[in-house]
Amino acid sequence: MYGCETCSLTVREERRLRVFENRVLRRIFGSKRDEVTGERRKLHNEELNDLYSSPNIFRMINSSSMRWAGHVARLGVSRGVYRILVGKPEGKSPLERSRRKWEDNVKIDLQEVGCGGMDWIDMGQNRDRWRAIVNAVKNLWVP
Repeated sequence: MYGCETCSLTVREERRLRVFENRVLRRIFGSKRDEVTGERRKLHNEELNDLYSSPNIFRMINSSSMRWAGHVARLGVSRGVYRILVGKPEGKSPLERSRRKWEDNVKIDLQEVGCGGMDWIDMGQNRDRWRAIVNAVKNLWVP
């Protein structure tokens, strides 16, 4: 999870992380005895989610990213981190499909929480409100 605040995950990376997390949880919780046949079987993903009460890895990554976004919003336009993460590069971009940017992920997370139409930089100035948004993203259900 080191450095996950600034990365933008692809669908393939999300799927691989989900598979890894479920594999680890299956090793931790072990198998389950079937009531009908009496044989041991692997736990289904829904059963793993019910047993594991902590937020999954995506909620942790999203909440870390949102926490970092609030910090960047409070830095100010003169700082290098702010200019790199929020700034618009000059020049032509290549003709390939563009990847989703870090700022786009912040906006998507805000829409899921219900703060979609607002400017995240202005919202990040109020620490208490931003902390509530980060906690809402952390507790959001992700399939």
